[in-house]
Amino acid sequence: MPTISMFYGIIIRMYCFPGEHNPPHIHAYYQDFKAVIDIQACEITEGKLPRKQAKLVLAWTEIHKEELIADWELSSKGELPFKIDPLR
Repeated sequence: MPTISMFYGIIIRMYCFPGEHNPPHIHAYYQDFKAVIDIQACEITEGKLPRKQAKLVLAWTEIHKEELIADWELSSKGELPFKIDPLR
């Protein structure tokens, strides 16, 4: 699962398997916390992050939604996704 971005101690990853299950999503990791974020809805669907980090990840997801969808399409074909700029 390649890392597509890192910011403020948060690691964002996306699986790269043909036919990866929908809806399009990313995996966010912060210390011992992990969460799955629905890209389209910009919401946490599984797991948990501390409140501050959850807000940062959701804001980043909203800002980069189009890039994330493009990466999802690559990943679902088994191709490596592109890196996406971190939150600044």
